[in-house]
Amino acid sequence: MSEHTITVAGVAVDTRHWIGGERVASTQTFPDVSPIDGSTIGDICRGTAMEAAAAVAAAKAAFPAWAATSRAERARILHAIADGVEKRIEELAIVETTDNGALLRSHRRGVMPRVAHNFRFFADWLLHLEHEDFETRGHTNHVSWDPAGPCVLITPWNAPLMLATWKVAPALAAGDTVVLKPAEWSPLTASLLADIAAEAGLPAGVLNVVQGYGSEIGDALTSHPDVRRISFTGSVPTAKRIAESAAANLTPLSLELGGKSPLLVFADADLDLAVDLAVEQYDNAGQVCLAGTRLLVEEAAAEEFTRRFVQKASTLKQGDPRDEATDIGPNIHLRQLEKIDGFVQRAVAAGARAVIGGHRGDGQYYAPTLLTDVAQDSEIVQEEVFGPVLTLQTFTDEEEAVRLANGTRFGLAATVFTGDPDRAERVTARLVAGTVWVNCFFVRDLQAPFGGSRLSGVGREGGTWSFDFYCDVKNTVTAPSGWRNHG
Repeated sequence: MSEHTITVAGVAVDTRHWIGGERVASTQTFPDVSPIDGSTIGDICRGTAMEAAAAVAAAKAAFPAWAATSRAERARILHAIADGVEKRIEELAIVETTDNGALLRSHRRGVMPRVAHNFRFFADWLLHLEHEDFETRGHTNHVSWDPAGPCVLITPWNAPLMLATWKVAPALAAGDTVVLKPAEWSPLTASLLADIAAEAGLPAGVLNVVQGYGSEIGDALTSHPDVRRISFTGSVPTAKRIAESAAANLTPLSLELGGKSPLLVFADADLDLAVDLAVEQYDNAGQVCLAGTRLLVEEAAAEEFTRRFVQKASTLKQGDPRDEATDIGPNIHLRQLEKIDGFVQRAVAAGARAVIGGHRGDGQYYAPTLLTDVAQDSEIVQEEVFGPVLTLQTFTDEEEAVRLANGTRFGLAATVFTGDPDRAERVTARLVAGTVWVNCFFVRDLQAPFGGSRLSGVGREGGTWSFDFYCDVKNTVTAPSGWRNHG
């Protein structure tokens, strides 16, 4: 076993970068800390501009052969990667839970199977990707998707492997090569993915994984002139920095930047369903970009909704995410915990009332919190907290509901509960959001477009939209005659 290998719950994880099909060490490291108990899991190789350049060079060198690989062969390898993920679901689940604190039961039953599905979906979609030829004044138009080149994919810490493979799978399917930079707070499963991909037969240099801290490696990756695509999920300030880096080379960007999503409940809704799914917004300790953190409830139903919500939320068990009975685990980092508490304490000082929660627990745990008596222009309503903190406001009619729902700088998602299909149609048509759920939540099909409006992001991924981004889409126009040397 290498000196750079750590053991996490019995699973060996290499802490070095994966560049050009080889493990590459760095002279510096950074500690990876488990949010469960604050213990140091191990020291991770800390990349610099040197490792960034090496990874991009490896991706560039591998690109021509991978781009020329047939669709069928690319799909076969992606399915082999999915097979490898499925064989190691238990290992991936326990490593990711240890690393980012999300529920082990969720990783086992939902998240890691979805990781495998990400690869299978885009492998299959690739095989059927086509656009029907069409005629223009007798000329034939043929649309094709050409691989774009090396891609830099920068991923967040709240669902590390699943969100990484939302990007890695379509990029590889498209014929691109990849440099994956996982979040420094949860880097371990990206390293395991490199192992799985290599075992599946993915050629050296097609997938590279580099670890870094802060922007020291990110800037070098996003400003590199040989990078043809950048996809990022994370915060607005970081996205602005990435956009500035990419601007010099006009590198196309796909940005998913979180949100402050509304969850609207009309008085004619199924309140039990609305309450159940409202309480579900505490999932992953509130560290979900799509979460409906702003509960907007019609005045006629507000009192009853609040009563049922408090009753339901009181049954949630917070604790060790490895425990099957736990509903809410820790927040990712002490820095994030302090940020969450700062939001809440400033809101309470400004007049908000904590119906439940409003305080820190032991370690890196924050009590599920519901704040009322909040103003629309207040910080707690306008800014993304990314913790187990919801606000509740009331409205009197559809007009006010829509105004409040659209009254932030974000527009990632929205959820609407109503028993009236006509109302649902009217309201959803006016909501500013990339995804709107009606009487449901988090139903996500990979063939659907995903992305945000306003400060929630730029672009769409999913299904053909992913290939539109990761490829150079080309239209070939052919005249009906002129084949002078044919036949």
